[in-house]
Amino acid sequence: MGDKFLTLSEFNLEGDFLGFIGNKPKKIKYLSLAIPSGDVLIKLPKKLRTALSSSLEIGERINIYGVGKLNRYKGTIKLKAYQVTTLSDGLRSHLHEDLPPQPSAKIMVCQKSGCMKRGGKGLLSDLEQTLCDRGLLDKVTIEHTDCQKRCSSAPNCVLMLGKKKYKKNCPEAIASLLEQHFTQLY
Repeated sequence: MGDKFLTLSEFNLEGDFLGFIGNKPKKIKYLSLAIPSGDVLIKLPKKLRTALSSSLEIGERINIYGVGKLNRYKGTIKLKAYQVTTLSDGLRSHLHEDLPPQPSAKIMVCQKSGCMKRGGKGLLSDLEQTLCDRGLLDKVTIEHTDCQKRCSSAPNCVLMLGKKKYKKNCPEAIASLLEQHFTQLY
């Protein structure tokens, strides 16, 4: 259920553009950059691929901002750009993609028939109302899921706070856990 990539940190690299690399011709996916320590491949989000393919020239000096992620299983680092800036001729042109906000809290509520018959709909509305009353609704992602394979304890809902998982909680207990979590973050 966990993500195989752990976010390490943001990066800022400046170097010479070497070209695009992709699985198929005319399908770019990566940008190759020459930096003093060697050449690096940086994954480009789809929004940037078309804009960059028509505006960058090989050998052009560019600055890339992005996020480095570690694959926990392979031990490899993947670099993904979210902003590319050209530095040639003293003119700066920015191309960027907004980073999606990283919600640190997620509530997964089962929406299958067994849970719905045993109070799943009421649990969901009580949960939303309690979070709204405490001003936490915008800080949490509520996800509707298929069967969570715990039908005997229906209705089911799981609270994920980072890597911690909490099961079998009433809306008030979930709201209290969220308040504690967010006070620790700030």
